[in-house]
Amino acid sequence: MIVVSAASGAFGRLVLSELLTRVPAGQLVAAVRDPGTVADLAARGIEVRRGDYDQPESLRTAFRGADRLLLISSPALDTDRRTAQHLAAIDAATAAGVRTIAYTSFLGADRSGDGMNAAHHSTEQAVVESGLDYTILRHPFYSDAFINAGLRTAVASGTLVSASGGRGLNTASRADLAAAAAIALTDDAHVGRAYDLAGPLWTYPQLAEALTAATGRPVAHHDADDTSGPMGFLMALARGGALERQTDDLRHVLGRPPTSLEQAVAYALDPA
Repeated sequence: MIVVSAASGAFGRLVLSELLTRVPAGQLVAAVRDPGTVADLAARGIEVRRGDYDQPESLRTAFRGADRLLLISSPALDTDRRTAQHLAAIDAATAAGVRTIAYTSFLGADRSGDGMNAAHHSTEQAVVESGLDYTILRHPFYSDAFINAGLRTAVASGTLVSASGGRGLNTASRADLAAAAAIALTDDAHVGRAYDLAGPLWTYPQLAEALTAATGRPVAHHDADDTSGPMGFLMALARGGALERQTDDLRHVLGRPPTSLEQAVAYALDPA
């Protein structure tokens, strides 16, 4: 049996959809804070159990009977709370007799426990020290945060604005990362491995070119200096070259090339 925690989110749902192509629905459990929000998963034959990161006793029940667990990192922003949630989940997995745990970490968490990686760093250490078999899946930022239907505005105006300084971004699509998680959960070859799942490097000037090619309407990139606003933090990271680390791990796990910039643009503009 495979349990997916935090399964009501977009990523968890994608992982379960991928798992359904590999194992029968009767072997899958969705652990969620509120079972009432995932009637669609139950309708697909997936067992739904209540598992709240803030209530460890519910996790022990949710994980009972599982051979494998996908511990999707908590969305909590407070580092101490997030770390406590993850450690409670690992303890619950051990108590429930889980054999293998896969954890969705973040790129660089193995190198540093500072800032946004603090909880991931501590969780990775706890996973390794738990005595359970494990796979660490370090994610980059989702391409979906940058390449989405909002790009239609840039196409309409003919101008794509960023504050990236033209530097590269190693994002990966949420769908590719979900597929990688499903593969890792169903293939023992990935046990004991830690993967840095960087996507193919792309730049905003290249994105403008891809928009032009996809729509037949000229789109030019304009680089701004202002890194404020909703995307300011991410733009500042890109501008400083912090998102340019590259590995071949995602291609290796998927057994195919990750989604290209051109493919991502095509889907963003016409998801049907």
